[in-house]
Amino acid sequence: MCGIAGIFGVDWVGPDLMAMVFSQEHRGPDTRGVYISPGGVAGLGHNRLSILDLSESGRQPMSNSAGNLWIVFNGEIYNYVELARELDGYPFRSKSDTEVILAAYERWGEACLDRLVGMFAFLLWDEREQRLFAARDRFGVKPLYYHHRTDGTLLASSEMRALYAGGVPEKANARAWSSYLTYGLHDHTEQTFSSGILALPAGHLMTWRAGNICIRRWYDLAVRVGPELDRRSIAVVQEEYTALLRESVALRFRSDVPVAINISGGLDSSVLLGLVDTMAHGEGSDVLAFTYVTGDARYDETPWVEQMLARTRHRSVVSKLHPRDVPALAAAVQSSADGPFGGLPTLAYAGLFQLARSLGIIVLLDGQGMDEQWAGYDYYAPLAADSSLASGPDAMLQGTRTRAMRPECLLPEFRALAEPLQADAAFTDALRNRQYLDSCFTKLPRALRFNDRISMRYSTELREPFLDHRLFELALRQPPERKVQAGCHKWMLRQIAAGLAPAGVTEAPKRPLQTPQREWLAGPLRRWARDCIELAVEEYRGEWLDSKAVAEAWRDFQCGENDNSFYVWQWINLGLAVQNRVARTA
Repeated sequence: MCGIAGIFGVDWVGPDLMAMVFSQEHRGPDTRGVYISPGGVAGLGHNRLSILDLSESGRQPMSNSAGNLWIVFNGEIYNYVELARELDGYPFRSKSDTEVILAAYERWGEACLDRLVGMFAFLLWDEREQRLFAARDRFGVKPLYYHHRTDGTLLASSEMRALYAGGVPEKANARAWSSYLTYGLHDHTEQTFSSGILALPAGHLMTWRAGNICIRRWYDLAVRVGPELDRRSIAVVQEEYTALLRESVALRFRSDVPVAINISGGLDSSVLLGLVDTMAHGEGSDVLAFTYVTGDARYDETPWVEQMLARTRHRSVVSKLHPRDVPALAAAVQSSADGPFGGLPTLAYAGLFQLARSLGIIVLLDGQGMDEQWAGYDYYAPLAADSSLASGPDAMLQGTRTRAMRPECLLPEFRALAEPLQADAAFTDALRNRQYLDSCFTKLPRALRFNDRISMRYSTELREPFLDHRLFELALRQPPERKVQAGCHKWMLRQIAAGLAPAGVTEAPKRPLQTPQREWLAGPLRRWARDCIELAVEEYRGEWLDSKAVAEAWRDFQCGENDNSFYVWQWINLGLAVQNRVARTA
């Protein structure tokens, strides 16, 4: 897990590359390295968070044995041991997964991507061909941003701050902000919140040569799933899925540094805990279990977490978020967010990673991805019952009666820039179309950006075993009744969980809201929220925001019309972004 940076072209200088590397030190505080090609066309930079092969042999940038290929890599290739065996005869000089990518590329070329099980973004320079090969993993767990200058020079990095450090101007992308404030959309296209900077989409590769870039998709979930439903017996599917679950978790415990897990009181955490607790020979039985709380009993899942852990050897570690922590933590998280982030739940999660790092934990696992696989959100139920329906409601929030966004508080010219989500139907049934939408365009992509930035801000690695593409593909092939049955969501997963969870594990009641965000923004954080909103209004008065409409909606929110606080958080986030940009350029 690391930070990567690269410049490719003829009009750049070494200090630009070094500035990019230094800007991402939080992603890899252990060592840093730089490679500049003999002709000066390519420059690679790396910040290392040492997790596999802690020796000098694992340092990056790394070359192959012939010295013609150089790579910087962020992520983990979990099946690197198996791939190394398959590449028998290659003169490996390390025990790292990075070198396995180099060997796999030498053997299979770009087709090596299909063999990689993991999360990754990498820049691979071919000195002989004077060609860059870059790629991003199937779901986009690991980020890769780039800026292509008019002279053909390419800059690429893990975070946008590195591109700014390399000389790319920092300017807000009005179209992206309008789409966010109007429709709640972000991370659904290659567009970012910064003008001139693009994201390599998940499951895509990019090549650069002599100033020209080519981008194409190498993985498409819908194509891999296929049109046909899996009509094999439930018993056969459960056995296959359970075996994949066990393998996925076991692979993600490969580490030369301490590993822990993040859990709540829900079904997905029960499955994760059960898998970890029953790993071969009990090797995971004393792994620390982290949970965040806010001190509000209405949102506190610690009673269920304690019940889950009661008959195990896992020690509970609780991270508590206080209202007084929010202003400073929000500013810190915004500084590396590369756009808006998910409110108080994201801040509470950030505090958890900060605590884990202070206790010497470098790697954590969580249960992201099960809701998308097994139709866990409430709006999936009608789609499962009637395949002829459209893809379902906007579903930005669950458990609320009011609109998540307030586009009427935007000026008409700015609002007209917003682009609604345009996604073709990938399947013939409504349920899988919505699952695909959530997995590839809405819920999952934005959650993955939040998770990457907050974990890496505190130099920790987050691994998400349920995002193994094999699990996703198998789950999406299942008929609707195996996902939602008699009002019960994630039906088949619950059957599987019954055989995995430790004795006494129960699921907490389904909670659509994870933190007291509404209560805090209208209560102890009211003044801070007001200041952030006023900063946003002042910055974009007459351009983006209707100051009178915003003031009225904010007043109504404080007076009790606060069934949801999403739109308020949008304005706060805009103010935080302004604050961060001013601080960065000061």
